Amino acid sequence: MGTTGKRLFQYAMLYKKSILAAMVLLVLAVCAELTGPLIAKRMIDQNILGVEKQWYEVDGKQPYAVNYKDQWFKRIDRFDDDKVEIKGKEVRVLQVGRSYYFLDGALEFSGGKREVTGNELTVANKTTGEKAVYPVTKLTKSELFAFYKPEIPGLFQLAALYMGLLVLVAIFSYGQRLILQTTANRIVRKMRNDVFSHTQRLPVNYYDNLAAGQVVSRITNDTEAIRELYVGVLANFFTGTIYIVAIYGALFLLDPRLALISLPLVPILIVWIIIYRKYAAKYNTIIRTKLSEINAMINESIQGMTIIQAFRRQKETTKEFDEMNNYYFKYQNKLLSLNSITSHNLVNVVRNVLFLAVIWMFWGGSLGAVVTVGVLYAYIDYMNRMFAPIVGIVNQLSNLETARVSAERVFKLMDEEGIEVEKGKMDRYKGEVAFSNVSFAYKKNEYVLKNITLNARQGETVALVGHTGSGKSSILNLLFRFYDTNEGAISIDGRDVRDIPKQMLRQHMGIVLQDPFLFTGTIASNVSLDNPEISRERIEQSLRDVGAYDMFSSLPGGIDAPVIEKGSTLSAGQRQLISFARALAYDPAILILDEATASIDTETEAVIQEALDVLKRGRTTFVIAHRLSTIRQADQILVLDRGVIVERGNHDALMNHQGKYYAMYQLQQGSAQTA
Repeated sequence: MGTTGKRLFQYAMLYKKSILAAMVLLVLAVCAELTGPLIAKRMIDQNILGVEKQWYEVDGKQPYAVNYKDQWFKRIDRFDDDKVEIKGKEVRVLQVGRSYYFLDGALEFSGGKREVTGNELTVANKTTGEKAVYPVTKLTKSELFAFYKPEIPGLFQLAALYMGLLVLVAIFSYGQRLILQTTANRIVRKMRNDVFSHTQRLPVNYYDNLAAGQVVSRITNDTEAIRELYVGVLANFFTGTIYIVAIYGALFLLDPRLALISLPLVPILIVWIIIYRKYAAKYNTIIRTKLSEINAMINESIQGMTIIQAFRRQKETTKEFDEMNNYYFKYQNKLLSLNSITSHNLVNVVRNVLFLAVIWMFWGGSLGAVVTVGVLYAYIDYMNRMFAPIVGIVNQLSNLETARVSAERVFKLMDEEGIEVEKGKMDRYKGEVAFSNVSFAYKKNEYVLKNITLNARQGETVALVGHTGSGKSSILNLLFRFYDTNEGAISIDGRDVRDIPKQMLRQHMGIVLQDPFLFTGTIASNVSLDNPEISRERIEQSLRDVGAYDMFSSLPGGIDAPVIEKGSTLSAGQRQLISFARALAYDPAILILDEATASIDTETEAVIQEALDVLKRGRTTFVIAHRLSTIRQADQILVLDRGVIVERGNHDALMNHQGKYYAMYQLQQGSAQTA
């Protein structure tokens, strides 16, 4: 068992009591079901074909005695061994073709070919070539029925027992399947919760190189494939294994020679599984990977549908999808061909070859002693019952490989180093932030920040300006600990941020992005993010502080108006106001505005600026802004160029310096006047 198998087993062991209960019910069902052929064997050999056993004349009517022509006869196996019973002459009832004959006497040898001519029975011994001729009388239907009549109560009792066992099998099988499949669903529910929870612990940089659709595929499609492992594959493997072991046990009880003939089936099945898995593993890995890529592309296409249609890229996008889909189709067909070759049809071929071998051995006489019809019937019944679970196992091989590959992908995601979510709380810090010679690179040796040093005191507003790619957002990513520094240190209130658990550090931070993200729900739920600690009054007050409460109150439903995915029915300004109110509702010690006013019209921006003047008191605020007019009142303005702070100071000082900031400001002012 590999690492993946061990981990799947560990998940199963979380519900070992339920699985054990299902296995007990399964064993009971198998035992009850496999008793059936033994009952059928007894009915055939004892109650039906037993009529050809020796009969002895007895004195008068008694249990199991048969009246024939005013004489009473009793079968040899119906005499009571505990009592001394007087046996008269021996007689026989013999079947020749479809007719039965009464022989008033004993047979010299019972085996051999039988022929009746007139009232004479000829029995020829195949081995010695001897022949014996006996006078016989053909029995009428009523006379024959008289010999069978004592067996009818026993037949009905065995038939009733057989039916009762079938009812028990149905009850046990129902309970076993219900418990096992319910347990399987619980296992996968637990696994899916664990996978999703782990995605919340993964650092932001993990998602930089992995498409969202691929992560979605692992949480949904791959865990669903694993569910099929527990529901279908393991159920069939458990059931099949128990059935095969039990049937072999029954075969050895029935006839050891027949059991030995059937033993090669086990190594054949094992070799079969090994060969199948060798080829199926390769195909399934490609299929699951390609399916993730298809999901990722679908997800990306839906999110970017506006751009695709606006730039008339529908044909190219469809062509790209078609190529991926055809590749997926190609390997699906390869797997289908493999499954077809190793399907239950091959099982049927093996079964038929086995039956031919048994028939050949019967006719060849190599089995030695005679095997009764009942034994032969029970053997064929057992073999048919054995091949049913073998077919079940073979048919589940494809699902087994799919689930194994899916499990590897899921566990690979779960093995990514995550950050444990701290459940405790941290006292609200003041918000004094210091960067000391901080350097950072997203990729090795490609530094986007170089020797950044800054100090922001409590209540100060620090503005970061510079061209695209100058490192403004990277500074805030480090402050939030979405990433950690390569060199240097960042501290809050004199404490290194790396010594503070990330969740606790972010408890007292608020952020407003240029492109705010809204969740499906309502306006109010997007402000509170369903945090029970944020009251309705606090939500309303936050919206009032940003000047948005009256705007949203006029909507149908007010602040309880529904918000669909990403808030696409709201304007950019409305989405930004909700995002801003969200940050304020959490009452952060450090407030970060990442180009927060870039998508807002001038009138809305004025409303936010008024709210900011009040809200910045006692709060350290970092602002990234393209509109330099919005940061004129900032306490510090840091001008970045290619990851280096090239200028710092307030607006007036930088304007007097007439450097890069002065040039940027003059350029924007000129553009505004021209516009």
